[in-house]
Amino acid sequence: MQQQERQRLFDLLSIPTAPFREQAIHAHAVERLQQAGVAHFTDPYGNLVVGVDSPVAYRRLLRQHSQEPVRLFIAHMDHPGFHGRRWHDDRTLEIAWHGGSPVRHLRNARVWLADARGYVGTGRLQAVELHEKGYCITRARVRTEGELRRGVSARKLFGGFAFRKPVWRSGARVYTKAADDLVGVHCILETAVRLKRTGERPFLGLLTRAEEVGFVGAVAHFELGWLETRRRPLVCVSLEASRTLPGACIGRGPVVRLGDRRTVFEANAMQLLDELAARTLKDGYQRRIMDGGSCEATAATAFGLPTVGLTVPLGNYHNEGYEGGADCPRMRGPAPEFVNLRDVEGMRRLCQALMRRNLPWQDPWRGVRRRLQRNRKGYGALLKEWN
Repeated sequence: MQQQERQRLFDLLSIPTAPFREQAIHAHAVERLQQAGVAHFTDPYGNLVVGVDSPVAYRRLLRQHSQEPVRLFIAHMDHPGFHGRRWHDDRTLEIAWHGGSPVRHLRNARVWLADARGYVGTGRLQAVELHEKGYCITRARVRTEGELRRGVSARKLFGGFAFRKPVWRSGARVYTKAADDLVGVHCILETAVRLKRTGERPFLGLLTRAEEVGFVGAVAHFELGWLETRRRPLVCVSLEASRTLPGACIGRGPVVRLGDRRTVFEANAMQLLDELAARTLKDGYQRRIMDGGSCEATAATAFGLPTVGLTVPLGNYHNEGYEGGADCPRMRGPAPEFVNLRDVEGMRRLCQALMRRNLPWQDPWRGVRRRLQRNRKGYGALLKEWN
């Protein structure tokens, strides 16, 4: 990955975010798109639509008479974290957690706090309450470390686990407070800017809110009904950073995601994506059902939208120290997420490749069918011995 793109990725990963508190990520993305002259607008629920400048233009693109599908790339702007509820005393904030989390070694775990303007300070977790099924935090208190940078009402504060820095690099590995799913956001922004330079293509990006609590932003967007008016084909492309699993190893390339924990994805488009990855990423890619969790591809599939998936293998998913490493003093306790730069660059390259002209969307199995037919002919004589 070139230095300028890497810096853009690091700038994005440095920004605070949490479910329903994606405003800073949204503002950063809008600024980038404006500088590049890329059309965009915000839907009624705060999701950022990339590639067109209004709902009218969105529907117009989908209603064009064409056999080439619109590619709708989807990534989410949030990451698990907490909201302030009320001040228990001058330095103790009661919080509610939203999304997944580690459930071990939480006492005195360090967290950052922010408001809509940015970071305001740090604190330590106390009095942690877990979900009744034990898989995540529900409530806790945060004891602030010194004075906050500015006075903020409790309900305007949000935060997440804090480490030595919001993002840092060690070789090809990038450690950060939140790779899931800001690497997907990065790939959509990079793809949109590059397409702007090369000419108009049937591209849409959807940067969603509150994925971590049940795909809330994506579902709200689908419920608008805009996609139901389409006349031309559509393929959704879910971009994620997903927990590393056997066969989906960090540093060995992005993963063509055959499915998630809930469902497998659309077979025809997946076949095209798999062959495209083999041609595009000569230095390697991976393919697997990534069943460590569900993603927005499940939501798209539930709404009847043909969907494929790409993902970057992720260490310490949802800041839980499954893999350990830097700033993880105890396994399964709070830890920075980490990804490999090569994997991120590979996913971005595949996004661009999916926008090429003249891809075989109408018959992606043609090559496989021909290989099967050649094989059948090779056994023709033996096959006829039946008679």
